[in-house]
Amino acid sequence: MGEISIKINIADRVYPLKVNMEEEEIIRRAAKLINDRIKEYQENYAVRDKQDLLSMCVLHYATSSLKADKKVTSDDSEVTEKVYHLDHLLTDFFSKQ
Repeated sequence: MGEISIKINIADRVYPLKVNMEEEEIIRRAAKLINDRIKEYQENYAVRDKQDLLSMCVLHYATSSLKADKKVTSDDSEVTEKVYHLDHLLTDFFSKQ
């Protein structure tokens, strides 16, 4: 599919973007998440500077991303170990017949 031009508002600034049509919804949802997080920080902390609020958002989402990566790596290790164990059991079983 083709590219389209959209405008995204983050922290009261408009960013014109060219995106693939299938990415538009994800980008708009991401911008909404960022704006919602900024609003939450404004309401709960004595921070008004947009740069500080954006930095706090970046830290939040980077931390979440790293945690998700670590979980996937951990899950992969467990699955690999279980597959290896199952392979060993099957090899033993078939070698006895």
